[in-house]
Order: sequence, then C-alpha cells, then structure tokens
Amino acid sequence: MHATRPVRQAEAYFGLYVRHERVATTLYLNEQDEKYMRIALSLAETGKGRTSPNPIVGAVIVLDDQIVGFGAHLKAGKPHAEVHALHMAAQEAKGSTLYVTLEPCAHYGKTPPCADAVIAAGVSRVVVAVEDPFSAVAGQGIARMREAGLQVDVGCLSEEAEKQNAPFLHYARTGLPFVTLKIAATLDGMIATNEGDSFYVTNEQSRTLVHTLRDEVDAVCVGVNTVLQDNPHLTVRLRQGGRNPVRVIVDTHLKTPLDANVLSEEAPTFIFCAKEASPEQERLLTQKGATIVRVEAVDGGIDLRAVMNYLSSRGLLHVLVEGGANIAGSLLQEQLVNRVWMFHAPKILGQGKSAIAFQTAQNRMSDAILLTDIEHEMLGDDWLTIGTPIYPSRIL
Repeated sequence: MHATRPVRQAEAYFGLYVRHERVATTLYLNEQDEKYMRIALSLAETGKGRTSPNPIVGAVIVLDDQIVGFGAHLKAGKPHAEVHALHMAAQEAKGSTLYVTLEPCAHYGKTPPCADAVIAAGVSRVVVAVEDPFSAVAGQGIARMREAGLQVDVGCLSEEAEKQNAPFLHYARTGLPFVTLKIAATLDGMIATNEGDSFYVTNEQSRTLVHTLRDEVDAVCVGVNTVLQDNPHLTVRLRQGGRNPVRVIVDTHLKTPLDANVLSEEAPTFIFCAKEASPEQERLLTQKGATIVRVEAVDGGIDLRAVMNYLSSRGLLHVLVEGGANIAGSLLQEQLVNRVWMFHAPKILGQGKSAIAFQTAQNRMSDAILLTDIEHEMLGDDWLTIGTPIYPSRIL
C-alpha cells in the first residue's frame, strides 16, 4: 500500500496539490521530474534558519508515480532529508526514484553517509538538483551511487536550488558567510532625520517581513552608531514566535552602553572591536554576557573580512546586516554583500542621514554597483527591491 495519507497531510501543510496521474518513465529530466523536485524544494524551506552549519535539504521518494516518502533536514546533527524519506518509504524505496535538492553526503559526520543509505534501500534512480561543493562531498556522493549502479541525474531546477541554499553554497565555496544587507529608506534615500529619528521609516508590513528574515538567518549585525541611536533589541518579534539570531555589533572603540538592549539575555551577542580598545570596557561588557572579539584596525574601523571569517568559523553562515550607513558602505566596498533588500517608503525628507556611506566617492556612473536577479514586491505602500550586487573592479 502506498503512503498516501501522510502525503496528503504534507500537501495540505505545505499548500501543495500533487496530481498522481501515471506517466511513462523516462531516463532524462522532464516535467514530472520538475514537479517532484518542486515539492522537495518546498519541504526544504521548513529547515530555513535551523540547520547551520548544514544546508537545508528536501527529499521526495516516488514509486509508480506515487509519493511514498518525503523528508527535510530540520536541524544540524539530526537525520538528513533522505533518511526521513527512506524511513517513510520503507520497503517501497526499492525500485523508486529519489528527488533531493542537494547531493547526498558521502562522509561520516554527525550522521552516516546518506549515499550509502540510498544504495542500501534499493533506490533505482536519484534526481539531484545541485552538486554539494563541500569538500567532504564534492561529487563523491553522486559517484558512489553511480558506481553502485544507480542512475543519477543532476541539474533539475538547479537555479532554484542554488538560490534556496545560497548561504550554505557560498560558505562551502568561499569560507565566508552569506551577507544580506537590509536597508529601509525614504524615496530620497534617507534612513533617519538629521536629528536621528528613524521610528519608523517603513510600515508595519515591511517591519514584520524583516522579523521573518531575522528568524531565518544565523546572525544580525549592526554598527555601534545604530546601537547608540536606536538602542535596538535585534530579536525576532513575530506573533507566532521565532528563533532569535546571534547579535553582532561592530564597535571599534567599545562604545556600546552597559544598559544597551543588545546585551539582554534574549540572544548571544558578539562585539567586535579594535585590538587597542579599552580592556576595562571589555571586562564590563563581558560581565554583561557579551563576547568580545578583537580584530585588526583598518582605515579608522576594523577589518570586516576578519569579522566575517570569525562568524563563519562559529557556524554562522547567513548574516543579516541592518545598518547603519557606514557599515553598509564598508561591506559593499569590501565586496562582502551577497544580497540586498532595499525597502523604500513613500516619504521624502529632503535632508537627513543617507542609507549608505562609502569611504571613497564614486565619480563615474560606471563605477556604480549594479543589482541583478531583481525581485520587486509591494508591501502596502512600501516598495521592496531585492537584488544581487555586481561589483565593478574600480570600487576597491
């Protein structure tokens, strides 16, 4: 008997409807493959923000055009998506097709190799969206399954899978965390008045989306000026609850007040400062629960690449930067930003504090940072633009 009841429950939960019409089996990627891979991608979304330093992964097992197993990786150190799906499919995994959003692992970590489990279960064909660039895998899972006689097809909905797992894939390829820069500004590019008032630039709908984004990242980062001006909590405040990210403060001279909200017990806080910063202030901030990390000073600030290297070494693969203008400009000029979320409110200040401050002026329009892979969304009266930066060589 096919596992139709849990499949129907999954379809209802994820807002999916899966048609189970019978089609001829082919040896190559087709519309049927895309249909099941989209379900796997939807399953993977359930692990977003919960699996670092692991990727998010979804898996679906199909036999005779019926879903007999599915799963998602939900937490680092816990069973992977393929294992959940194989357990559900049980004996019906034999002769089936497995759809998985990332190459099954081939190494022993906190869990055994998924490639071995797939082979042992008797799966006949595996459709993989993206090869895993992590050095311990890097095609070895695919090779092992092919050596065991399984048909393995790679590349089904690869663009969607790459985008979904961008933080992990970027880390695996570069060793750096994936940085999302969030900016909320007026139409003329101001994030606050000259007096520093920024409550609120955008509407409630936009702010709620930012809290949803915080729930999905590993760390949220601001400069000390934002702490001094706004005294933010940098936590998740959603009606349905959520997981607070690690808080990261870039504070060259350790000016963070001892009563700052970022020192609350709601989430861990890392404060990055220059090596010359006050030892006494470090002692006091440490007593408040903060972790102080000293890095080299660079051009009056601190080495932001060193900050990012430290965060990735702690398993923090997705960092959301929320301001202010100096840290936004520095990260862009260091080419450390991977994605930009730009909220524009239908307001004009005429004067105020700019959203981004570069250390050096760009004198030609050809020196501008372009955004590609653009997405737009209306949030009430606010306008959200999401894009990937393309850096001109001259910006450095």
